[in-house]
Amino acid sequence: MAVYLGLDTSNYTTSTALYDSGTGEVKMSKKLLPTAPGALGLRQSDAVFAHVQQLGKLSQELFTAYDGALSGIGVSVFPRRAEGSYMPCFLVGQMGAELVSSALHIPMYTFSHQEGHIAAALYSAGQLSLMEKPFLAFHLSGGTTDALLVEPGKPFFRITPVAKSLDLKAGQAVDRVGLMLGLKFPCGPALTELALTCHEKIRVRPTMKGADCCLSGVENRCRKLLDEGKEPSYVALFCLRSIEAALDAMTAELLRRYGDLPLLYAGGVMSNVLIRETIEKKYGGFFADPLYSSDNSAGIALLAALSDGCTPALRKELP
Repeated sequence: MAVYLGLDTSNYTTSTALYDSGTGEVKMSKKLLPTAPGALGLRQSDAVFAHVQQLGKLSQELFTAYDGALSGIGVSVFPRRAEGSYMPCFLVGQMGAELVSSALHIPMYTFSHQEGHIAAALYSAGQLSLMEKPFLAFHLSGGTTDALLVEPGKPFFRITPVAKSLDLKAGQAVDRVGLMLGLKFPCGPALTELALTCHEKIRVRPTMKGADCCLSGVENRCRKLLDEGKEPSYVALFCLRSIEAALDAMTAELLRRYGDLPLLYAGGVMSNVLIRETIEKKYGGFFADPLYSSDNSAGIALLAALSDGCTPALRKELP
């Protein structure tokens, strides 16, 4: 049995995970970073401080039920594997990983936050075999609204951006509209719950430039609807349907360009049941479970195991 530790200290979540390469089981402990009421995100200095406070406690929780040896450790050290991709908050996880690696004399492997998201989504969907072939991956979160052509490469993926939001990101639109409606940041779950109480038919037309989308108008239209006296539930649903329409158009255009490639959807926004239901019905594709769709360290732990030469076992449900 070989067990690998994964650490991810993103701008929104502190996450630790153990991946057992023999059983395919993942145990994870993670926590959102605290934000002040009404605040829209965190400054990097505050995110770093919060990670320092949370990482130790989460590690204690993670190892409560495991007292065995570790074979290696993986950590996310930058947002994307691209020149200039950097955020200070990832230094907290890197520092922790270097300490564990040195103290236990085990190998440390570094990855991008984006690679971790893709690996976690593939694991969650039971589609790790896709790592051996090209596919299209959509990553929608507070920091990204990206469509990616993912091909086998080094260390595991060659990732080429093929479409994006040209302005506001999907998660930013969700949070801005949520705060507009008096919800607490991050607003995704509460906005979805509110939207599910609206049963009106809503038609929206996305603003597209080729396969790229523009989402800044979503916030403006939602504010106008609210000023006109529309119910908060209607505004919430309008926001989500607008993001859904943009994702629909992106998917259709990329399938036209690249052919019938497998589709993978990940990121916090893709855990939304309304958007997932529509996209899944129209295009099929593979979706990460909500636990593995939002920021997490499971994919990082898995990639560490693969880097160490392990053949991953099939996914097992969490106990």
